[in-house]
Amino acid sequence: MTGPRLRAALDGVPEYRAGRAAPDGAYKVSSNENPFPPLPSVLKVLDDALGSINRYPDFGAADLVDALAARFSVHPDQIGLGTGSVGVAQQLVQSTAGAGDEVLYAWQSFEAYPIITQIAGATSVRVPLAPGFRHDLPAMLAAVTERTRIVFVCSPNNPTGTAVHRAELEHFLDAVPSDLLVVIDEAYTEFVRDPDVPDGIELGRGRPNVAVLRTFSKAYGLAALRVGFVVADESVAAAVRKTAVPFGVNTLAQRAAIASLAAEAELFERVDVLVAERTRLRDGLLALGFDVPETQANFVWVALGARTDAFAEACAAAGVVVRPFSGAGVRITAAEPAATDLVLRAAATLP
Repeated sequence: MTGPRLRAALDGVPEYRAGRAAPDGAYKVSSNENPFPPLPSVLKVLDDALGSINRYPDFGAADLVDALAARFSVHPDQIGLGTGSVGVAQQLVQSTAGAGDEVLYAWQSFEAYPIITQIAGATSVRVPLAPGFRHDLPAMLAAVTERTRIVFVCSPNNPTGTAVHRAELEHFLDAVPSDLLVVIDEAYTEFVRDPDVPDGIELGRGRPNVAVLRTFSKAYGLAALRVGFVVADESVAAAVRKTAVPFGVNTLAQRAAIASLAAEAELFERVDVLVAERTRLRDGLLALGFDVPETQANFVWVALGARTDAFAEACAAAGVVVRPFSGAGVRITAAEPAATDLVLRAAATLP
């Protein structure tokens, strides 16, 4: 007896590796989570919404879409929602690519890109990062073919934290075919402090082939509620809505996101605290002699090569869980000051 026939495209789909959970008493800096608890104003709207969870959420999330459109000065028809920015990224791939098509992105970059590409039946084209762990946009431009349907530019890049500068990105956008969708993945944009790093939404105005991903998981601290969105041309946003899981962004998520937009000033004070902690973490690691590129995200990348696993084990023994990429390096989220102290203490013990 044989089992059901499944799509061959699923064979060998890489497994997404979430940040390891921390044991009791240890700090978790492996998942780029915001360490601050939800704001009281957000908790209140969640509490108020609990009594209606027996009902389906607003199918079109109209209030959230309107709030986003007002916040970013775009038409509501330019907004598409999904379960986190990764959910929207998958919807974009489903909308553009299938068997025989190519999805282009830098590597190493967001681990979900190869997964959502293969699930769609398309082919990944990975362009190695340039020295300094930055996107090599000229090489990515050279890799575009007739089969390329979508390009992801992750800025700041996960897991290296580096960001693309305005001049190089504008040149890239001017050079790619006008019918090729370029997705600027800005999950960490609120942590950017480099004035040469552009706002993708502003840069994309007047460019119908540019879509910008954002999320409420990081700076807004709503990781468990899974709210992501795209700002794009009306045709692209409509495709995102067509490929969305019905009712995927639930009532609690919608209301918490709206409340978070209203509380941005308070939330961004917390972001400033995390940026300062990011600086302290990077400076401490640099002082110990580690290779840590400049980062614009809420994490740092430590290039370690063969020492990666030993570094992660030393941190775990010290009471803090980091995210190792075996043979390459570790990613460490800027979080509680005590976690930074433990990382630096563990790093100082390594040869």
